Amino acid sequence: MRVFYTDHHVVELPEGHRFPMHKYARLRRELVARGVLREDELEPAPAAPLEALLAVHDESYVRGFLAGELERKVMQRIGFPWSPSLVARTLASAGGTLAAARTALDAGFAGVLAGGTHHAYRAEGSGFCVFNDLAIAAADLLARGAAQRVLIVDLDVHQGDGTASIFADEPRVFTFSMHGERNFPLRKQVSDLDVPLPDGTADARFLELLDEHLSAAHERSRPQFVLYQGGVDPLAQDKLGRLALTHAGLAERDQRVFGFARERGLPLVATLGGGYADPIDPTIEAHLNTYRAARAVFG
Repeated sequence: MRVFYTDHHVVELPEGHRFPMHKYARLRRELVARGVLREDELEPAPAAPLEALLAVHDESYVRGFLAGELERKVMQRIGFPWSPSLVARTLASAGGTLAAARTALDAGFAGVLAGGTHHAYRAEGSGFCVFNDLAIAAADLLARGAAQRVLIVDLDVHQGDGTASIFADEPRVFTFSMHGERNFPLRKQVSDLDVPLPDGTADARFLELLDEHLSAAHERSRPQFVLYQGGVDPLAQDKLGRLALTHAGLAERDQRVFGFARERGLPLVATLGGGYADPIDPTIEAHLNTYRAARAVFG
């Protein structure tokens, strides 16, 4: 198993900032300490090359971010103050998903302890997302002929609006999003398959809908590769979630997605996505369970 991490780039955020940047390094330590992954299964994510970014994103937006020249209101929409360390970490996040996708073609599975930046559009970022790593990896797979059809399974509590927008006219990429209907973003985009969930949705109903619609997404897309945005913010303890899943429910969610791909011989990449419990401990445990499920299914 190969899993790429980005916490070798340290981004200092202002005091009280609500994005839990510290969770990434802590998760990596916990994965090893609890015996879920070995040290030699973890490696630092490489930076995404410029051409991979430009295959998905507007050139002026990409170059403006890299140079720190985006307007203040654009950075405010992203939600981070610009810094050279943010650039390095952002490039590693996209590069980690690219590297994981290429790894999974042979290994069947690879992971990224970051990524899932599904709110990034072609020419703007949003919701703590600068570049859309899922879109970048999907476009790379298609461009290299490594896959002719890609399925993006997005089970974060927030709709994958940027991903849906980027691939609105790309029939080779199927976007499937299950998300809180009353949660961010206020203005939803149209995925190939959207499953909006009412506040308070709990384990049984979530898993029932997942089984039904994951099968439908597969039937409609006939993919050769799966990108999985496994955000853990549907957890009941999540301060931004508004759903009511338990740790057991989220673990079962991951197990079912991984098993679905494994049974059909589909390579899969898992990205972290959101998780905003305060304190962060329930979020860390949920991410650990994602990798426990991956170990159980993929070995």
